[in-house]
Amino acid sequence: MAKVGFYYDMQNCYGCKTCQVACKSEQKTAPAVSWRRVRDFDTDHPASHATLSMGCNHCENPECLKNCPTGAYTKLENGIVYQDHSQCIGCRMCTMACPYGVPQYDPEEGKVSKCSYCRERIEQGLQPACVESCPGGNIVAGDLEELKAKYQGVQELPGMPAAGITNPSILINPAKAFKK
Repeated sequence: MAKVGFYYDMQNCYGCKTCQVACKSEQKTAPAVSWRRVRDFDTDHPASHATLSMGCNHCENPECLKNCPTGAYTKLENGIVYQDHSQCIGCRMCTMACPYGVPQYDPEEGKVSKCSYCRERIEQGLQPACVESCPGGNIVAGDLEELKAKYQGVQELPGMPAAGITNPSILINPAKAFKK
């Protein structure tokens, strides 16, 4: 079975946050919770700034799953790291374990939640809301192996956790300021 993945193009992302708003709207998350966040990076190059849209990386070896004491996380056959929200007790072990800071704690509800790769939309043959909404087409979702074949030359970003920790299912085309 195909494994899901994301490709992010930092070179063309201008930080509009449409993907972040679309995710929030689709998933109806609490005010304090953002499953997708557009992160800003300052670079060493003069007057250079870059943005990166990040949600859950649906890792091959998810630390959230390994560290959840209730078993609320499941790795689905298609690679989605899914959380059964009803199983969450709000201990935040997953938030502490995830090197990417993905699971989000809602202080009003007292529970944690995270991106589901828009599982319900995928099951209907649709794209995740973040992908569908990106005006620049800078987020691509699909089969991880196909994405790897299509988008070669991606690299790890300075300041991001080493990919070997969790083997995230993401590919990033870094902004020019990050290119080696």
